[in-house]
Amino acid sequence: MEYYQQPVAEVFRSLNSTEKGLTEAAAAQAQEQWGPNEIQSAKGKTVWGILLNQFKDFMILVLLVAAVISGFMGELVDTIAIVVIVLVNAVLGFVQEFRAEKAMQALKQMAVANARIMREGVVGMRPAVGLVPGDVVLLEAGDIVPADLRLFEANALKAEEASLTGESAPVDKITDALTEESLPLGDRANMAYKSTLVTFGKGRGVVVGTGMNTELGRIATMLDEAEVATPLQRRLTQLGKRLALIVLIICAIVFAFGLLRGERPVLMLLTAISLAVAAIPEALPSLVSITLALGARRMAGQKALVRNLPAVETLGSVTYICSDKTGTLTENRMTVEKVFARGEIWNEQTWAEAFKDPDQQGLLQAMALNNNVEPNKDGGLTGDPTEIALYNLAGQLGVSRQQALEQFPISAEIPFDSDRKLMTTIHRTDDGFWLITKGAVDVLLDRVSGISDGDREQYQQVNEQMSADGLRVLGFAEKKLAQLPGRLDADTMEQDLQLIGLAGIIDPPREEAKAAIAECRKAGIRPMMITGDHPLTARNIAERLGMVEPGGRALSGSELSKMSEEEFANTVPQVFVYARVSPEQKLNIVKALQAAGQFVAMTGDGVNDAPSLKRSDIGVAMGITGTDVSKEAADLILLDDNFATIVKAVRSGRRIYDNIRKFIKYAMTGNTGEIWVIFLAPFFGLPIPLLPVHILWVNLVTDGLPGLALAMEPAEKDIMNRPPRHPKESVFAGGLGVHIIWVGLLLGFVSIFTQYLYIDSSKWQTMVFTVLCFSQMGHVFAIRSDRESLFSQGIFSNKALLGAVLLTLLLQLAVIYVPWLQPIFRTQALTLSELGIAVGLSSIVFIAVEIEKIFKRKKGPLPKAA
Repeated sequence: MEYYQQPVAEVFRSLNSTEKGLTEAAAAQAQEQWGPNEIQSAKGKTVWGILLNQFKDFMILVLLVAAVISGFMGELVDTIAIVVIVLVNAVLGFVQEFRAEKAMQALKQMAVANARIMREGVVGMRPAVGLVPGDVVLLEAGDIVPADLRLFEANALKAEEASLTGESAPVDKITDALTEESLPLGDRANMAYKSTLVTFGKGRGVVVGTGMNTELGRIATMLDEAEVATPLQRRLTQLGKRLALIVLIICAIVFAFGLLRGERPVLMLLTAISLAVAAIPEALPSLVSITLALGARRMAGQKALVRNLPAVETLGSVTYICSDKTGTLTENRMTVEKVFARGEIWNEQTWAEAFKDPDQQGLLQAMALNNNVEPNKDGGLTGDPTEIALYNLAGQLGVSRQQALEQFPISAEIPFDSDRKLMTTIHRTDDGFWLITKGAVDVLLDRVSGISDGDREQYQQVNEQMSADGLRVLGFAEKKLAQLPGRLDADTMEQDLQLIGLAGIIDPPREEAKAAIAECRKAGIRPMMITGDHPLTARNIAERLGMVEPGGRALSGSELSKMSEEEFANTVPQVFVYARVSPEQKLNIVKALQAAGQFVAMTGDGVNDAPSLKRSDIGVAMGITGTDVSKEAADLILLDDNFATIVKAVRSGRRIYDNIRKFIKYAMTGNTGEIWVIFLAPFFGLPIPLLPVHILWVNLVTDGLPGLALAMEPAEKDIMNRPPRHPKESVFAGGLGVHIIWVGLLLGFVSIFTQYLYIDSSKWQTMVFTVLCFSQMGHVFAIRSDRESLFSQGIFSNKALLGAVLLTLLLQLAVIYVPWLQPIFRTQALTLSELGIAVGLSSIVFIAVEIEKIFKRKKGPLPKAA
């Protein structure tokens, strides 16, 4: 049986303690048994371990081998370039992994230094690290709870538990045992949890959990789980393995075939090595990092701060966005939405007229007077969010709290009590006193007098209707007194009341979130709400935002806890609203979606969200309300806490992945063409057409600036109408692999044909070299879109690419015509007509790819997201 289910006396008995606390001897013995009250973590990774881990990637190993062989063969420039690229990526990976280790450190720093502890009946400040089960802790407003406590005294005690439960409002604490099993943390009102904040009142509790045995400790344990590799990391690893295998086979064939033809072994070995270096797009890791960095910079301008670069691309793969409610989908500002007074329900459009008559402003005056909201020095308001909503409505309709207090000065107050569920203030009037009581409608109805059965039933129906709409309903009642009694007893004073009206309060949904959710669904992404709030409130907000149909299913944490593993796995992908869930359940929801083959983005702001943020494919923390722990565990931080910003980030992620694929398409096609040129020429009885220096130069100038400029390519028009990429989709999917093969072959044949035409000329090798380079410039323009023609896109729509191509062409011309470069690259100056023929032959690839796109467009539009 859980501690919240046990009576206080039984809890003390099980812990061998009393309300006066433990003896020093008993505390010392318990310390030996339970250890210090602190958050521990698994053995952290060493700096060297993290650094060495960056060189375990298969593609990185292949690049290092290529660098060593290139250096051995004398190609030091290429060796240096590869080593620099590998080191840059290692540093980036090291920084990202080292940052992840900070999540646990941030969690440990949430520990409380000291606490008021009673031992042997004596209260004193002691180090919280020395707390043990059975200790008695005293709490008051402003304290951070030092351990998990079972409360046995609560005087108007309230605690802010959003970091653990996601509950947006402070929780009223009680001391009675709760009999229901499997209650979510947010409903365990007789418990106080480590790291939560006491916002009001006073109380005492007995420690029932310390260190790793607290709810915070359980979260720390979940944070030690391994992170999930991003889609980009998986795809590039797969690409590297396949590419390395193909390259080794081709190089072996080229080397063996050359030996059979009688070529010199040293020349064939050098050619095979050059092919290996040419075939591997060594610029890819660097290009990916630069593309991601540019995307991250652009997203920062859209209020999305990227903490883990690969996560930028992950957004483009997301199929589910699991979002918190408060502040992300809603405004994080409690607002009065409906008022029931004088037998009618009024809303924002009608209540100004309803309260226009000064005689009808009693309810507004009650809202202004019966609360403890005060302006603060920062120009904001201090107080309970619900009371702030009432304060704001009264002020909006012309009744300020200050003016109301001047007219009706406060004489006494009976504070809110979680057992009574009421708060009463008493104000002086010209002829006596005005008593105003605010609280739960069902409690008020039991204390009113002189009300007809019909009116009572109407109040009950309105209360149920507003509650069903997800509103928190408060009732207001009054009583006139000629004089105050000597003793203000709540049971006596809060009787024979007259109802004034009801107020329905809610944290309203963000307007922009509704449009963002519609865009998500159009893009084939399913938004899912996971909140600590009440199920009715959660479902109502979800319905308003279009996340679920009216009457859609909402599951609570207690319902989830009763499901078998199989039932849980089958249910999770079908239900889109979850309320009152525990940290473990959030984590299990993420795991269930991932097991079903989905890519999951999870938002969160509390300590309770950290495990699911870390486990998800992309964790999204709140920049305004988020805790340090959630930010350290996340990949992306929303600087405006707005769901719509996530959707903007998804658009950016899709664009970035598109551009990475375009670079792979461009670079791999060019590299494939180079391989075909060298591989096929001997079959036609032609000498090997390119020298190693030609291969390395073409890779340097074509993969360099033009490849980088592809990162600047604008998003295609249909980018948010497509379904998300399948989680297991290869980087070569969607025809990219076929394109690389056939266009690479075409590029190879065009180059060999050039060689055949000019084989009797001393310039044949320069012609092949130039055609190969120019063809790739035409190709980079053609693959800017899979379907749209370059002429409809406009050649100036990516000015960076245009500039990069022009510069590359100038560099190639320099290699041909600058005298001191000719001996280095074994080139000869071409005549104007020869250069014109080279340009004409180079255009074949561009024309062929544009024709391919015509056929694609004739097949009709791409399938849209469901």
